Amino acid sequence: MMDTIGESLSAAATAWLAKFENALSGSDSNTLNALFLPDSHWRDLLAMTWDVTTVSGPGNIAAALAGSTGRVSAANFRVDETDAPVRMVMRGGKKDVLEAIFRFSAEAGPGQGVLRLLPDATDGGKLKAWTVLTALTEIKGHEETVGTARPTGEVYSRDFAGPNWLDRRKIAAAYEDRDPEVLIVGGGQAGLGAAARLTQLGVDTLIVDREARVGDNWRKRYHALVLHNQVHVNHLPYLPFPPNWPTYIPKDKLANWFEAYADIMELNFWTEAEFTGGAYDEDEGRWTAELTKPDGGKRTVRPRHIVMATSVSGVPKLPTIPTLENFKGEVMHSGTYTSAEGREGSNVLIIGTGTSGHDVAQDLYSNGAHPTLVQRSPTSVINVEPSAQLPYTLYDEDITLETKDLIAASMPLQPLKEAHRLMAIESTRLDADLLEALEKKGFKIDHDDVYGWQFKFMNRGGGYYFNVGCSDLIVDGKVGLIQYDDIETFVADGAQLHDGTVIPADTVILATGYRTQEEMIEKLLGKDVADRIGPIWGWNEDAQELNNMWMRTGQPGLWFIAGSFAQCRIYSKYLGLQIKACLEGLMPAGRP
Repeated sequence: MMDTIGESLSAAATAWLAKFENALSGSDSNTLNALFLPDSHWRDLLAMTWDVTTVSGPGNIAAALAGSTGRVSAANFRVDETDAPVRMVMRGGKKDVLEAIFRFSAEAGPGQGVLRLLPDATDGGKLKAWTVLTALTEIKGHEETVGTARPTGEVYSRDFAGPNWLDRRKIAAAYEDRDPEVLIVGGGQAGLGAAARLTQLGVDTLIVDREARVGDNWRKRYHALVLHNQVHVNHLPYLPFPPNWPTYIPKDKLANWFEAYADIMELNFWTEAEFTGGAYDEDEGRWTAELTKPDGGKRTVRPRHIVMATSVSGVPKLPTIPTLENFKGEVMHSGTYTSAEGREGSNVLIIGTGTSGHDVAQDLYSNGAHPTLVQRSPTSVINVEPSAQLPYTLYDEDITLETKDLIAASMPLQPLKEAHRLMAIESTRLDADLLEALEKKGFKIDHDDVYGWQFKFMNRGGGYYFNVGCSDLIVDGKVGLIQYDDIETFVADGAQLHDGTVIPADTVILATGYRTQEEMIEKLLGKDVADRIGPIWGWNEDAQELNNMWMRTGQPGLWFIAGSFAQCRIYSKYLGLQIKACLEGLMPAGRP
C-alpha cells in the first residue's frame, strides 16, 4: 500500500491530468496555458500530431494542443504506476521534480506519456507542468504480433504435403514474386531495429547491405574494438542480450548477435547488395531502387518507402591534405584499418584525435608499432568510467527497459542540454588530473565543449575520445603527439616539422571522420532530393529535434534512422508506426 507521501504525489499528478483532460476536451487554450510553467515544453511522438515534434512555452503549447484535440480525441488520462511510482526525481538539472508515467487513449490508438511538475513561484507555488511527453503506443487495429498476439496461420502450420517454415522463409526473402513495401539500406543496429519493428507490424520489409555477412559492419572493424558504453543500454528491440554477457561487448560477439537476431526475428536480409541509386514516382508513390552485386549484377525493386540506415558515419571523409602526395608510404582511412598485424616496429602517423584515432594508436602500440597522433583541433577527452557513463544513469534504475526508454525520449532539447551541461562539468571534475597531464604533453583539450560528448555526437558525429588507456599512453610518452600546425610539409618518409625535424612514418592513417548523409543522398538520389530534404542529423534548435531523423522528410517515402543503440531502439518504434500509418492511409508519406 502506498504511503502518505506516495499517495499525495500520485494525487497531485492525477489532479493535473484531470484538469489537462478537461481543458483538452473543450479545446480551452486559456486553461491549458495556465497548466504550464513559463519555461515549459511538450514533446509529442505521433499521439497528438502524427509527428515527432517539440513545442515550448505555455502559449505555444496551449495553441498546439487545442488545435489537435478535435482530430485525435485524446481522453482517459490516468496515472500508471505499474512499473514506476509517481516520484520525486532530478531531471534536466532540476531537483525535486514530480515525475509520473501516465496512459491515455486517442483516436489512432493507446498512448503513454511522462509528466513532470514543478511549483510555479509566480503563481503561489501551484504545481504546473514543466515537461510533458505524449507518445503513441500502437495503432488501433494494427497492433504488433508479439506477446498474446503471437502469429499463427499458414506459414506456421503442419502441412506435410506443402512447404514448411524454412521453405516459406526462403521464398519470402527471395522477392521473386513481389516487391518489398519498405527497403532498408544498411544492416547495422539501425537497420535491424527498424526492420524488426516493421516486420512485427506486418510490413513487408527487406534489408540490403553491401557486406558479405550479416554483422560484418562490426565484424570487419579493427581487431580490438569493444563498445564504449555498457551492455544494458544497448539492447535491440524485443530481444535483450543474454544476462551472462560482458559489461562491454566485443565487436565480434556483437556481430554474431546481429546475425542471430536477423534469423530469430525472421528479417528478410540481402547481403552483398549495394543500393546504388533510385528515383521516386510521385503518381504511383513508389521508388525504383537499383541494387548492385559485387559481380556487377543488378536487381531493381520498387518499394513504397526507403529507410536509410547507413549510420552517422558511413562514407569515409578523405580530406585534401597539402603535400601528403609527397609521402611514399601507405595511406589509409581509419575505417579500413583492421589490426596491427604485420606492423610490429613500424612507424605510423595517425591524423585525427577522435575515438578512432586514439583506438588505432593504442592498438598499434600494444602490438609493437610506434604510433604518433597528429592533432588537428581541440578534442574532448572523457574517461570511459565513470565519466562517459554519466548520461546512462537512468538505465541503472530498477524499472523495465521500456519505461527507461520512455523516460529517455521524454526530455525535450532545452532541459536535455542543461542536463548534459552539468554532466560535462562533472566529468571535467572527475577527469581533472588526466586532462591536466594531457595538456602538459601538448594535447589540446576542447574547453569550449559546454554540453559534453553526447551533444558533439548528435551535432557532428565525433570530436571526442573515451579514454580506455590511450590518453595514459600519451601522458607516458608511449604514443607520440604532434600538432598538425607544427608540420611544415610531408616528405617521402614522414612529416617534416617547422624546425626541420622529420617524424618518420611507414604508414599514414587518416582518422578524419566521415562524409555527411546529405552528400550521400545527393550522390544516390540526386541534388533535387537532397535539397528537398535539407540537413540530416544535427540538432535543429528551432524545431528542437534532430534534423530529419525518424520522421517524415521533404521527400515522400524517404526516411532516416541512425545513432546509438539506445536511440535506434527507441525511435525505430516511432519510425515503424509512421510508415505503417502511411501504408494504411492514416497520414501522407511526406512532410506537409
